[in-house]
Amino acid sequence: MQMMRPAMLNITLPGGAVREFPAPVTIAQVAEGIGPGLARAAIAGSIDGRVVDLDTEIDRDCELSVITARDEAGLEIIRHSTAHLLAQAVKQLFPEAQVTIGPVVENGFYYDFSYSPGFSETDLEAIESRMHELAKENLQVTRSVMNREEAVRFFCDQGEQYKAEIIESIAGDETVSLYTQGDFTDLCRGPHVPSTGHLRAFRLMKIAGAYWRGDSGNEMLQRIYGTAWGDARQLRQHLHQLEEAEKRDHRKLGKQLNLFHMQEEAPGMVFWHPRGWVLYQALQQYMRAEQKARNYLEVNTPEVVDYSLWERSGHADKFGDDMFGVESEGRRFALKPMNCPGHVQIYNQGLKSYRDLPLRFSEFGSCHRNELSGALHGLMRVRAFVQDDGHIFCTEGQIQDEVADFIDFLHHVYDRFGFQDVIYRLSTRPESRVGSDEVWDKAEAALAEALDSKGLVWKELPGEGAFYGPKIEFSLRDSIGRVWQCGTMQVDFSMPERLDARYVDESGVRRTPVMLHRTLLGTFERFIGILIEHWEGKLPVWIAPVQAMIMNITDKQSEYVQKVAGILRGQGFRVETDLRNEKIGFKIREHTLQRIPYLLVAGEREVDQESVSVRSQDGKDMGNLSIDEFVSRHLSG
Repeated sequence: MQMMRPAMLNITLPGGAVREFPAPVTIAQVAEGIGPGLARAAIAGSIDGRVVDLDTEIDRDCELSVITARDEAGLEIIRHSTAHLLAQAVKQLFPEAQVTIGPVVENGFYYDFSYSPGFSETDLEAIESRMHELAKENLQVTRSVMNREEAVRFFCDQGEQYKAEIIESIAGDETVSLYTQGDFTDLCRGPHVPSTGHLRAFRLMKIAGAYWRGDSGNEMLQRIYGTAWGDARQLRQHLHQLEEAEKRDHRKLGKQLNLFHMQEEAPGMVFWHPRGWVLYQALQQYMRAEQKARNYLEVNTPEVVDYSLWERSGHADKFGDDMFGVESEGRRFALKPMNCPGHVQIYNQGLKSYRDLPLRFSEFGSCHRNELSGALHGLMRVRAFVQDDGHIFCTEGQIQDEVADFIDFLHHVYDRFGFQDVIYRLSTRPESRVGSDEVWDKAEAALAEALDSKGLVWKELPGEGAFYGPKIEFSLRDSIGRVWQCGTMQVDFSMPERLDARYVDESGVRRTPVMLHRTLLGTFERFIGILIEHWEGKLPVWIAPVQAMIMNITDKQSEYVQKVAGILRGQGFRVETDLRNEKIGFKIREHTLQRIPYLLVAGEREVDQESVSVRSQDGKDMGNLSIDEFVSRHLSG
């Protein structure tokens, strides 16, 4: 009797290669068929774009990617699985604790527990140690399915009331999925690693409080945060980055360098000290000069505007909860959360011709947003801020050139501040949007072509554009590897139409201009915070609030120090003097900690030679220089 040949599947791998496998076949078996190295590294798979467990069977032709810890999706699975490992360890060490939710967050995960005694730092060490033991046991992780009622009973029998409540709140699903590893079963959609042996690089970070379901009327839970990575090297890098970030924290350095402070009487708003305000103004003056050189016309718009304008612009619907309201004489006003509608009002004063376009407005606009108090974070998240804002009114045909010119501008500015590593993302049309597909096609193509024309590598973010148009996001990578989203270029077809902006084209027809929203720094407050942390407070000489500190050794040099300071100030340099009756070594140490770029010392020899002894902030003796030599070598750049 002739044996029937098993049905074969055509599985398309990344890169387009097609492999045949007998049906059905699991992802794990496909990985084994490709090679032993991939089989050992595999933790999950993606079938036609859907991420699933490694033991998932394939019974039809498909596109398959085998996921490892090196993949972004793999790292998320590792972090989610490590959260389950944490919960298992807690349940073994503290059986009376109840588990609630344990999601993935940036760089790691957390899990909330109901445990009234609370966890201590010593407990954290014990839990992490038990997690490593469980990982070494290489426990198999298996998925099962229960109907909703059965699952509720299952968790109630285990005393897990929170899990039962979660299941009861899930709408629509008749069944739920559970994952089991050893003696621990948890509610989860998955996917997960095939065994705990894949969880090798993790660290528990801290304990915090969190209300159940985020409601302050509910019980306060114990939240344990952790970080997890694909291998030990990545974990070491991350922990080193955290150490560096702690040293560079702009809030600590801001106090140490006497730049700014914040206080409860004005939450989310900055009190700039003299040196901090000098830094702020130097940054603003630099941006003003750069924008003027590129034909931007600087404007200024009111901070308090009738609420009806925000309704017409669409901001009331989108940002109403984040706007500060003001009432006067029966009228409702709002502090502006952004500058765009005001710029349209200026554009609308007088009919414009196509010959007037592109028209570029810039504003250092003071804005306010009612951010939640819990989200405020030094200069990085504030309620009162100033944007280096700009809006370009142009025709559809001018979009690409304007965007390309802006990219050159942005690179010039970022390089000046010491940022060479820029990340580019193009966010395209969302499902809910205004404007025709034809117009969106043109705008998205113009942005893509502008990026391509510069030879840039960029990533598309489908559906992440604003409702009024697509946008490019520009992110910086700082000196310790963190990524900060700063610049944007957004194409807007909606607001000019809503606010009746028009121009007369070549044929005499009135048309609506395209409005390009652009910013390079984002906000001055946040960008200064980024600068402080990127440079660890050791700002480049040209932007430093104090470029040089001039010190005397004895009182005999006081007059000479004042003379040198006057010469340097007359040439536009930011210098201060220290004439205190203190030892010069003490002065040097103090001003080195203040991150002042150059320390100039004057003793008898320097007075006789009309020179200064120059030291850098890192302690390097740069020799004895005349004032002119010092300026030309070190301050002129």
